[in-house]
Amino acid sequence: MRLDKYLKISRVIKRRTVANEACDAGRVLVNGKAARASYDVKLGDEIEITLGSKPFKIRVKEINEYAKKEQASDMYELL
Repeated sequence: MRLDKYLKISRVIKRRTVANEACDAGRVLVNGKAARASYDVKLGDEIEITLGSKPFKIRVKEINEYAKKEQASDMYELL
């Protein structure tokens, strides 16, 4: 699954266009490297997102095409 789509479905970022712009601006790192929106997310990837003043890291636990609001937080774990 594409990185921008993963960030939207897991509800880390509300809109896919915002996720796409964050990737283009270099604010999203995957395993320590800047990643494009088209990056193919894999299980175990560590994603660091810098939006605002405080960066946060997540680890990919699940990859689902669709997720309800209650299930979205199960797709990743905060580090």
